[in-house]
Amino acid sequence: MFTPRTLLATPLLLALAAAPLQASEGTFNTPTLIPEIAMKAVEAAVEACRDRDTQVTAAVVDRHGTPQALKRDRFAGPHTVDTAISKAWTAVSFRTDTLDLREITEPGAAGYGIQHLPQVSILGGGKQITANGRIVGGIGISGAPSGQVDHECAAAGVEAIAEDLL
Repeated sequence: MFTPRTLLATPLLLALAAAPLQASEGTFNTPTLIPEIAMKAVEAAVEACRDRDTQVTAAVVDRHGTPQALKRDRFAGPHTVDTAISKAWTAVSFRTDTLDLREITEPGAAGYGIQHLPQVSILGGGKQITANGRIVGGIGISGAPSGQVDHECAAAGVEAIAEDLL
């Protein structure tokens, strides 16, 4: 037997029961690096470059390109801070390591105009950080004698946190 109170409660109960289903359909879970792991990556990258007798800045951005960790070695140039962040941002934004972007952005190539977008850095040293096939961030290194060395130091930073991302 339904009473006025039961009739009022029934739509409310139905709405509450349906809420989790609607919320799960309207959202998407994305993995995110924690700051401690981001710091571990930049520290490993700077150390890898020190082992090669070069002073750099290392930056990690989250999957959205927001800076999360940064370490500048004592003699890294002042320009390296912005460049490292830009390289990490570019790797995340274009879902491609910056060393790989160089070929498709050469004069006459289809992606040539990419290099003229704000904040884009088409120099080696920007790498994606992935976990289970999903981008969770990016690392950028700036200050080594070449983009290839920056790239190798970035790879060392990613390698240092690989087990943390499983």
